Amino acid sequence: MNELRKGRQSIVFPNYPSIAASAAVAGKKEGKGPLRADFDQIAADTKLGQASWEKAESMLQKTAFELALEKASLACGDLDILFAGDLLNQCISSSFAARDTNLPFLGLYGACSTMSESLLLAASFVNAGYAKRAAALTSSHFASAERQYRFPLGYGGQRTPTAQWTVTASGCCIVSTGGKGPFIEGATIGKIQDFGIKDANNMGAAMAPAAIDTIRQHFEDFHRRPQDYDLIVTGDLGLLGKQIVLEQLQQDGFDLAGRYNDCGVMIFDTERQDVHAGGSGCGCSAITLCGYLLGQLNGGKLKKILFCGTGALLSPTSTQQGLPIPGVCHAVCIAGGT
Repeated sequence: MNELRKGRQSIVFPNYPSIAASAAVAGKKEGKGPLRADFDQIAADTKLGQASWEKAESMLQKTAFELALEKASLACGDLDILFAGDLLNQCISSSFAARDTNLPFLGLYGACSTMSESLLLAASFVNAGYAKRAAALTSSHFASAERQYRFPLGYGGQRTPTAQWTVTASGCCIVSTGGKGPFIEGATIGKIQDFGIKDANNMGAAMAPAAIDTIRQHFEDFHRRPQDYDLIVTGDLGLLGKQIVLEQLQQDGFDLAGRYNDCGVMIFDTERQDVHAGGSGCGCSAITLCGYLLGQLNGGKLKKILFCGTGALLSPTSTQQGLPIPGVCHAVCIAGGT
């Protein structure tokens, strides 16, 4: 029997890889939200002094990566591998940010699930002994995402009530052997779910089935219930997707009330800030985890969380061809340190 496998879709990390440090770099709008006190740096300029939105997003990644290394008291050469991804074509924000690191690099595309995907891969490498230290890194930028997936900002297109606001941010975790934690105990790797949603302005509904499926499978694989976690957090379904998850899992016999939230809801004040259905983008769950959630675990306010990154796997081409939006969700179990 493989002791590293758990049930149908899950894996465990008996060597308990730890998150040695994390960093959260937020954009100007995000820096005015309810989690602003938990961010390491808030950009005053959404272009970060760069010539383009895409270069600005790459700078976000570089800044988060360097801050995480500094907080871990490590040099770049102390790492063995870098896992990174973003929303842009060919993951250019990540590859351009990684150019000067001189590190082995694995580029990822999981859309908004990239933080959980990179984190579980980094933990897998560290747990197996393939790496002593690994970095998990991702980002998104409102303007670069709008230009690629919808319309350039100058077009002035109207946003529907179900639309979410792509977060301008980057988050980075340094995963290592030993340490004081928080510790990554295991993960459930999600399957592609496609319920036929075609509206690119309603990605919360498109991703919700993937979150439901992965959370349900996680409980089955680990023989757990919602009560085993202080917080179960998806990222990022927004107001609409969050409600779908709550209602469906309630029907399935899992009562998440009082212990469930969504990064897309947490990141902004949805009543005061005009973001419609909430936040989205790789950076949304990344800075919520790397700033607020890990801070709560380090401070002892949370003991154990289930971090469930959700991604809508669409492209401009698939949307223009009228294809539905597949979703995926990866769940990572993180326990507080000593």
